[in-house]
Amino acid sequence: MLKNLILVGFMGCGKSTIGRQLSKALGYPLIDTDARIVAQQKRSIVDIFEQEGEESFRDLETQTLQDLRDGRCHKRIIATGGGTVLREENQELLRELGFVVWLVAHPKTILERTSRNKERPLLQTEDPAVTIAQMLQERDEHYRKSAHLVLETTSLDFSEITTGIIECARYHYGSQ
Repeated sequence: MLKNLILVGFMGCGKSTIGRQLSKALGYPLIDTDARIVAQQKRSIVDIFEQEGEESFRDLETQTLQDLRDGRCHKRIIATGGGTVLREENQELLRELGFVVWLVAHPKTILERTSRNKERPLLQTEDPAVTIAQMLQERDEHYRKSAHLVLETTSLDFSEITTGIIECARYHYGSQ
């Protein structure tokens, strides 16, 4: 197994923010898979969804994970898109890449964090709160299958989350 820390979870749960904190604490480079896709495609996620659909975007996520694995990516913090876990193939790739942490946030917190962002195509609905609740329910099993650690972030501050992830990862890698 490659020794990376991978963050999964619903949009707005803090993957990018926690990823930056972990990167700073460990000195590992941060790879944001959504940002990598945007850079490679030279267009936004919204444009990819509008022009090619969600399935094409999911193909790009899978290819990105395969590229990281095949490149023997090591000692990285990898923050993934919220739907990356939807494919079983991606769940396996994530676990091959390293220690997978599922960041969980309360639906109300997610709504607060995402409500002003128009770059989230799946939340551009009449009732984003209902959409969030439905999507969380649909994705729960996929996150569970992917993760080594489930971490509820709503009531923790960034330093507590970062410290908890680092300690759990050290234990995980030390017991192998």
